[in-house]
Amino acid sequence: MRASTLLVLAGLLSSPAYASCPPEGTDATSLRLLPAQRFVVPDDVRATLVERLPACLSDPDPSLRDGVAYEGLSAWLRAGLLDEAQRRTLRDRLYAMLEQDTADGVGPPFAALVLSEVARTDRIAPWMSPDERDAMVRRAAAYLSSVRDYRGFDAKEGWRHGVAHGADWGLQLVLNERVDRVQVETLLQAVAAQVVPESAHAYVFGEPGRLARPVLYAAKRGLLDEAAWIRWFDALPPRLGDAKQAYADTVWLARRHDLMAFLMSVHLEADQSEDPNIRALKPIVVQALKAVP
Repeated sequence: MRASTLLVLAGLLSSPAYASCPPEGTDATSLRLLPAQRFVVPDDVRATLVERLPACLSDPDPSLRDGVAYEGLSAWLRAGLLDEAQRRTLRDRLYAMLEQDTADGVGPPFAALVLSEVARTDRIAPWMSPDERDAMVRRAAAYLSSVRDYRGFDAKEGWRHGVAHGADWGLQLVLNERVDRVQVETLLQAVAAQVVPESAHAYVFGEPGRLARPVLYAAKRGLLDEAAWIRWFDALPPRLGDAKQAYADTVWLARRHDLMAFLMSVHLEADQSEDPNIRALKPIVVQALKAVP
């Protein structure tokens, strides 16, 4: 590790403040060196950064928000370097960040993205209690359903991508064998809410494909029978709204664009998959496609 980085991070350890980004005791330049070092730092420095880097998930600078805070927290979670107490503390702080209401709108989507990594750790090696896991399912579903900021990528401001990040969080929970059918259906209801959003927003940043992933892996688990899947897909076309507005209203057209993109994403995967449960979605999706004007 570069001597300059060690010197700044040593200052970080002695600083009590952690609610700002860059955290007091460090600076943006030293934080930007961490990715080049693959986030390899002494244990005490990492423990301090885990407490303080979440503040950078709300930073307007994408190099700190995405390139340092998200990448660093993700790397440590995936490497198993955070103990249970650290994961729980991080999770609860991220829950609080979901409630942020700021004009730039960057904090909640990145909190959700890191929460997908926290959920992944519980999927790989369970550590949450059933009540904690159920609470996370409900929070993930509530977050995904509530997204109304549909900004994706901006060349200067970087990513927000709330729908896609919420879908990623839902995916990790759907994949968890300890998440039961009722909980999976809760997550699928949230997905349906964003497959055809009420606003006139037309997705252009790959959101339909990301929303398809939790659906596909829910099917792979085989928790829902054919009748349940038919009900779920049949409920999507009516979300387009008044049929009299077909092809004569921009809101209706945007909704149709989103629905078709989602259904085609699922259809492609079902057509190509070798998993019988996923392949079983194909005729159901075809039926839904035929129901779209």
